[in-house]
Formats: sequence, structure tokens, C-alpha cells
Amino acid sequence: MASYDLDGKVAIVTGAAQGIGRAVAERLAREGMAVTVSDIAAARAQETVAAIAAVGGRAHAIAADVSIAQSVQQLVDQTVATFGRLDVLVNNAGLGAVATLLDTDEATWDALMSVNAKGVLLCTQAAARQMIAQGGGGRIINNASGAGKIAPGRQHPLGAYSASKHAVVALTKQFGLELAEHRILVNCVCAGIVDTPMWDLIDEGVAKLEGLPVGVVKQRAVDSIPLGRIERPEDVANMIAFLASDDADYITATALNVCGGLLPY
Repeated sequence: MASYDLDGKVAIVTGAAQGIGRAVAERLAREGMAVTVSDIAAARAQETVAAIAAVGGRAHAIAADVSIAQSVQQLVDQTVATFGRLDVLVNNAGLGAVATLLDTDEATWDALMSVNAKGVLLCTQAAARQMIAQGGGGRIINNASGAGKIAPGRQHPLGAYSASKHAVVALTKQFGLELAEHRILVNCVCAGIVDTPMWDLIDEGVAKLEGLPVGVVKQRAVDSIPLGRIERPEDVANMIAFLASDDADYITATALNVCGGLLPY
């Protein structure tokens, strides 16, 4: 595992109570960053903070709803009040839902767009304003998912989720171009089949639709991975740590695959 010199820098990681977000928060803390662990689930966010503290890292938890502008602004303000600055934002908070587009109701569509797309917009706006005000540039890294590049297809009816993640890719590219003059680099990560609670929910939802035993859908997806194993949250965290580092100083407005070979482009 590569090691990056991120001592003295400060990050916010949204959706950091479990899964990819928790792995990212723990990795950035190991690299020397002070980390705000943000999640709507306050108690589980505290568990991530405790895990970071147990190995000597610095972190604190802030409960926030990324779909509400006031909550997002408070998240940034409290982070700066606690740690003095903000250098990296990781937009990881997200929702999933299993349904064909024909069967997707308005409430589900609105919920996914509100968190997955609007949340990225609001958090990036608030973080970028802080980074511009303090000077010195920064990093904004979005968790876009492979579903942000390709339609999941009939076997994985995740159309509304995919639409929201395509929006994340577009936001990444546009923000990357708009913020380049401020040396704020904006990129996103497109992961594949990650061993997280969200993929367990996908497995259960699709299995129910197809009348299959739980576990079959997930195994079918894993069998399609060219590298032959399921992706770990740490695989995503490794890429995000790289993008947060000076080694990624010439990368912006880009969607990078971390998918074991699943994505064709």
C-alpha cells in the first residue's frame, strides 16, 4: 500500500458510517489527515471515529443531511471551527434502490436525486467556497460508481440510481473545469461490485424480483469481474487517498475506474 504525506490536512468524508465511506475515512486518517466523519446515522459515525482514534488518528463526527443546504454549510463550518481549515471533500453519501424505470415511483426518484446528485452539488459548493477563501487549492473527490458510466441493464434494475450517478460524473467534469483556476481538483471514482451493505440490498432486491435465493445475484455479479474477486471498500479508499495526494496534482475533471476490469471505458 502506498503512503502519502497528508499530515496537517483536513478532510470531510460524507456517508462515512459504514462501507466505502468508513474505509476512506480510516485510510485518510492513517495518512495523517484530520477527518470529519459525516453521516446521517450519528451513532454509527461515532463508531468510525472510535476506530480511527484507536489507532492514533484524529477524527470527529458530525451528523449531516447532504440534501439540505443549511446542514451542509454547518458541516463545513463546524469542520473549520474544529480543525482550522478544509483541504479535501469526499462526496460518498448515497442511496440505492432496486426497481425497473417503469416501476420507479416519484418518491424513490426524488430521494435518489436529492442525496446522490443534489448532495454532491451542495457539498461541493460549500467546500469549494471555503477552499477558495482560505487559498491554496484543494481536492474534491466524488464516489460516482460504475453505474455513472454504463446502464446496469436488465439483470440489475438500478435505473434511477444509475441516472443519479451519471449526474455525479457530469458534476465532476463541470466543477473540475470551473474550479481549475483555484487549483481545486475535482475527480470521481467509478467502482464496480463492492462488498458493502448496499450491494447486499441490491442482491436481496433483485433476487426477490427474479425469484432467486439470496446470494445468487451477488455471486453472479462477482463471477463477471475479470480480476476474479469482489471489490473491497479498501480498494476504493486506495484510489481516493491517491487523488487526495500531491501525486495526483495534474488530474482533474476525470472519472477514474476502480472496478477490476468491469467497465469498458
